[in-house]
Amino acid sequence: MIEITISNLVKQFQGNVILNHIDLHIGAGELFFLLGPSGCGKTTLLRTIAGFYPADSGKIFFGEKDVTKVPPHRRKTGMVFQSYALWPHMTVEQNVAFGLQQKKMKRADIIQQVGEVLESVQMLPYASRKPNELSGGQQQRVALARALIVRPRCLLLDEPLSNLDAQLRNEMRTEIRRICKDYHLTSIYVTHDQKEALSIADRIAVLDRGNIGQIGSPLELYKRPNSSFVANFIGETNIIEGVVIRKGVDEAFVRTKIGNFRGMVDAQDDRVQEGENVKVLIRPESIKLESIPTEENCVEGMIGHSTYFGEVAHYLFEKNGVQLRISELNPCHMSQTERYGIYAWALPEDVVILSE
Repeated sequence: MIEITISNLVKQFQGNVILNHIDLHIGAGELFFLLGPSGCGKTTLLRTIAGFYPADSGKIFFGEKDVTKVPPHRRKTGMVFQSYALWPHMTVEQNVAFGLQQKKMKRADIIQQVGEVLESVQMLPYASRKPNELSGGQQQRVALARALIVRPRCLLLDEPLSNLDAQLRNEMRTEIRRICKDYHLTSIYVTHDQKEALSIADRIAVLDRGNIGQIGSPLELYKRPNSSFVANFIGETNIIEGVVIRKGVDEAFVRTKIGNFRGMVDAQDDRVQEGENVKVLIRPESIKLESIPTEENCVEGMIGHSTYFGEVAHYLFEKNGVQLRISELNPCHMSQTERYGIYAWALPEDVVILSE
């Protein structure tokens, strides 16, 4: 279990900057996610940390040791790939034992350690099977066991669940977190799946075109995004254009096409000032529907379209050509006559005011 520090890291391919002066600190034992769209640099960052790609400039530290120029096999990391990368001609036991055999360990010690790690990932009953006799989830458990058997200082996971169906992904999310915590591993996990990151990460870095957009806990990123890019990528949101009419210490009042809103302001965003154009962000589930108006952050409009799913309903609320997406839990399904003269409102703490 080690801390990982990345300082001013730059990586280019054919003159294109893929990682643009990345600074990052990952705490010992932390399950840290690199999240972002395709091409944002998250896999390049992971593979540079692993040593598969050399850094063009900057430093990578494992603890106090500079490992920037240390080859991959001497960094003592465990890697879990998207494709599992299991040897098809070997059994589960042989796949997992391979790393220890390379270290010339005694056969009795190998058998004991392989048994222990297979039991920890619930694959001991399948030790004699070959990969083509296993489900996708079982193959992923074997890939995890093979990475764990060498007692890595940190575990690196490159979209390990992307080849699984939805049900298996949900099962493996919890299992991966359990394994990482049971083994006290510092873990770095690459994904483009927001729900995957939100459900099991300790902290998340959202990447955008080689830059880190924001770092924080799942709750921080969801509730207090620092840009519309982060807000949109980490979940669904409504964005309303407006102008600041009054600014407080940590809040602002904004005039928009559909009414005035009071919301929270990031203390570090000094561009949110009176008279400036800003964006008002409200998550769909934070908007409530009422038949009577509230004192603030209230808009009178109509329901243009609704989709009923039983436990939740999705509405398109319309006012002055602006549409707000609303998600209502445990809904009372609206009739056509109930769709007009509806009030939509949100608490100030659920409204975020951003300059970009």
